[in-house]
Amino acid sequence: MDIDNAASEGPVTGNGVIDIEQSFLQQFSCMGTTDREELIQQLQKLLGSQLNYSTAAFFLDMNNWNLQAAVCAYFDCENPTPLPQMKLVADPFANENESLEPNTRFKKSWHISNSGNERWPVNCFAQCSDGYNLGGGRVPVPCLNPGEGFHLTVEMVGPPVPGIYQSKWRLCTSKGSYFGDPMWVIVTVVEEGAVALTNQLSHFNELGASLSANNSYNPFSPNQIHIGNNQDVAPPDGQRDSSMI
Repeated sequence: MDIDNAASEGPVTGNGVIDIEQSFLQQFSCMGTTDREELIQQLQKLLGSQLNYSTAAFFLDMNNWNLQAAVCAYFDCENPTPLPQMKLVADPFANENESLEPNTRFKKSWHISNSGNERWPVNCFAQCSDGYNLGGGRVPVPCLNPGEGFHLTVEMVGPPVPGIYQSKWRLCTSKGSYFGDPMWVIVTVVEEGAVALTNQLSHFNELGASLSANNSYNPFSPNQIHIGNNQDVAPPDGQRDSSMI
């Protein structure tokens, strides 16, 4: 439900639908707390006595304790409309950025598709819904037709402090409702120079790799004499092994 449009057009009445006034939305400007108990009380105050404690907690938790998103989700349930469907087809580069130096820029891609039966609405976007956003902002997504795919790419940057960082991304409608499969980014930020050192050690390991087990050639075998130029000749008759006769 588009609360902004409903508020600008005046109060909504009839069939038990709650009247929405402009002052209702203005109350968000003075609500900056992150305390969950306080958010539950604020949501109950905004929506009235018809919303009990457990239901308020449910809508807030479902929307990552974002008060405005919880209000939108509540009215969407009161006037339900089907959400778009999205499937994560592949995470083609899941391990490409597992080790980064601080402040390194990189791109993360996912292959997604419209798995529903309806065309995606306009103004959908992808955003970080949990964890570290890794410098990535909102990314608009096209209005995919059913069965159509798309490679979503987000430009990111590694944090300045070494450690392991997780970032959860979701698609979102213009009204603030998340939909589809979650998309993850997991990176390990290491000290400067550590990536180059790891690559050098890996190269040394390749140089010292053992010969293939399938290579059974033995230059010291009494049954074979190597004389160079890739030519192998049989030993003189007096030096033949009895097994060769």
